[in-house]
Amino acid sequence: MLQDFGRIIITFGVIMIVVGAILWFLGKLPFVGKLPGDIVVKRENFSFYAPIATGIIISIVLSIVLTIISNLKR
Repeated sequence: MLQDFGRIIITFGVIMIVVGAILWFLGKLPFVGKLPGDIVVKRENFSFYAPIATGIIISIVLSIVLTIISNLKR
């Protein structure tokens, strides 16, 4: 029982490292977050950022990748 829980925590940690690395890499790409459709509002004491277009693109790419991976396992 404890071994299973430990395995789950390690798996979650590895997933978090991979997601963090992907986000770090995406932050270095020049077009991510600056697409038409991303909302940016900057005021003196306030800034708001809503990456709508970037979120849609990432969602589409992840859906395609996960569909391909799912079909390969069959």
